Amino acid sequence: MGQHSGHYHRFARMLRAEGFETWAMDTAGHGLSEGDPRQPGTLTELANDATLLVRTVRAEHAATPLVLVGHSLGAATALGVLGVATPDESADAHSATYQDHPSAPSVAAGMLSGLALSGTPKRVLGAARPNGARTPLPPSLPVLALHGVDDRMTPVEPVRVWTRRHESVSLREYIGAGHDLWHEPVHARVSVDIVEWMRDVVVGSARQTASGAEHVS
Repeated sequence: MGQHSGHYHRFARMLRAEGFETWAMDTAGHGLSEGDPRQPGTLTELANDATLLVRTVRAEHAATPLVLVGHSLGAATALGVLGVATPDESADAHSATYQDHPSAPSVAAGMLSGLALSGTPKRVLGAARPNGARTPLPPSLPVLALHGVDDRMTPVEPVRVWTRRHESVSLREYIGAGHDLWHEPVHARVSVDIVEWMRDVVVGSARQTASGAEHVS
């Protein structure tokens, strides 16, 4: 909320320097997107917008590995795209944005090579307790969770619990960092960590494709 794609220019420049093409979505009412900034839409509406972005990128680059990155509300939106933004009934859900969760994926997990999330809100992680319900993440999709240890807006502990429930999720924590990792003193480290992880994801995706081709032949 209150941000737009231009605020991530340093991250985009690093990605470009490393050979990654970057596409971004401005939430309704933010940046160059029309709408009321006080009413960005429900999570289902945001996920529909993000789905259009993913499909547009995939139409332009049919065979290129595609990694979806989301921060805060964007992380919730990314989980909504996959149909796994599971409400936590114990979390404060007074915001109209979170009252409507997508009930099914709008993008098949096979369209993505990886998912990176930062500052993920507790309210979309299901019951973030050790004995809570397991969020049905696609088991074969690599997921990187990044979080500031001193994040007061979205505390890290629910993300730790959520991470332990999924073998496909790796968690990177940043001591002394708050919620907006790309505007914290650790922003360069965060970007490097994502780039290195993306390289591994792309290499892994290429190996799986080659292995599948050999199997078919």
